[in-house]
Amino acid sequence: MDFFLKYKTILFRVSGTVLLLFALIAHFWMTPKEGLSEVEIAAANVARMEASVAGSSQSSKAAKPDTSKFLEKFKSTQEKQMEYLTIIAIIFGSGLLLYSFIRPKSDN
Repeated sequence: MDFFLKYKTILFRVSGTVLLLFALIAHFWMTPKEGLSEVEIAAANVARMEASVAGSSQSSKAAKPDTSKFLEKFKSTQEKQMEYLTIIAIIFGSGLLLYSFIRPKSDN
């Protein structure tokens, strides 16, 4: 307990700075990029090849269930969670950082 009381200001400043850095890194890392990624281009190529193969063959295949709605909902939920995590990290980080600069009242 003495360690915390002795280095309280430093601990608050370090933890606030780390939380703010984490929030900024998470925000810019998870921000969607413009254009198509390599994974999306590869998925489109695979889908086009599967469509051409299915169109040329005469064998009947069972239809695959459509998972695109599930994936879209999953991705949107994941984006919302990262957005909320980033907001919480910014609030706590700035709160800890600002609290570390408040001077304690000295009783004389």
